[in-house]
Parts: sequence; C-alpha cells; structure tokens
Amino acid sequence: MRIKICGITKPEQGAAIACLGATALGFICVPSSPRYVTPAQIQAVVSQLPHPVDCIGVFANAEMGEIVQVVAIAGLTGVQLHGSESPEFCQQLRQVLPSQEIIKALRVRSPADLLAAESYLQVVDALLLDAYHPQMLGGTGKTLEWTTLSQFTPSCPWFLAGGLTPDNVLVALSQLQPSGIDLSSGVEHSPGDKDLDRVAQLFKKLSQPE
Repeated sequence: MRIKICGITKPEQGAAIACLGATALGFICVPSSPRYVTPAQIQAVVSQLPHPVDCIGVFANAEMGEIVQVVAIAGLTGVQLHGSESPEFCQQLRQVLPSQEIIKALRVRSPADLLAAESYLQVVDALLLDAYHPQMLGGTGKTLEWTTLSQFTPSCPWFLAGGLTPDNVLVALSQLQPSGIDLSSGVEHSPGDKDLDRVAQLFKKLSQPE
C-alpha cells in the first residue's frame, strides 16, 4: 500500500519521513494554503531526499502552464488536482505531462459525489477521496464517512484521505481497501510542521496491526 504524507515544507522533515517509510510526499502548490511552498522550496526538499520517493504537487484550479512550470522547476513526479478540474483538463494535462502521475482528488459529501469518479477513470492514474469542507480544499482534519465508501471499487488505484491519524488508520483500513492512504493534519504540530513522532507511530501501527 502506498503511504503519502502531504503538506511537506521542510527539507529535513521530508528526508526523515522518507526514511520512516513514506512512498510519496505531497507539496501544496496552492498559494492560499497555510502549507504552500514555492517551486524552489519543493526542489530544496527533493534534492535532499535520501532515496527516490514519489513527489506530488497539489494544485487547485491552476493554469496548465503554471502546473507544467512548477513540475519542471521542482522535479515533481506527479500532479494532484484538488479543485474542480474537468476530465477534459486531466486529459490535456496527461498529453502535456506524459511521464508524470496524475491524481484527481474528489471531495466527498455524499455517495452521489462518488458518481463523478466514473468520468475520470480513463484520464487519470489514481483518484484521491477527501472529506468535503465548504472553505478548505484539504488538510481539514475531517474524516470521511467510511461507510459511504464501502461499495467504492474503481478500476484505477485510489487513495483514502481526510482526517486520517495514527489512531484511526487501522479502523479505516479494516473497513476499506484503498490502494494508498494520504495524511496531512493527522501527523502535524501545526500546518506544514510535521510531527515526526506521529509519523513514526503511523508506520509502527501499519507494520504491526492491532
């Protein structure tokens, strides 16, 4: 299972989290976010990683040219689209960035929101399901209603996000079978400042299920 820790801002924390076992690091490329990092800041983290891990830039309703530019400067291996990007936009981005992984995030309020996933299956590499918040795009600390996802079996890989912590991750995984999990606020002191003890606790839980 893939384990993505999102909202990385500091090179030393990115390196430590990679060493602890993360398979992907997420970088917030949305200027309004408290976890926002510039392309140069991302590159500083990427350059200090002890071994290769997936490096995913998180964008929300950004221009395609901006995404391509950030990917090139920062050295990103993937792009996560967290806004209202259409399947057509994802298809165009795939053509412009054929080597990068493309993940479409869906904010789930009700089972009806899962129907939107169908239109993205052919144009992205993976989906990410996050909790809905009227003002915030992610990192809200709110959990999804996991029961609403029990029948969600898309034909592409998918990440479970939304309020996951070391304390509840095994409960979530006992109910669902995602391809990966994505944590941000659940392993933080404050936005963008990761709690490495909490990250270590997460990996301990995942390796030794209770």
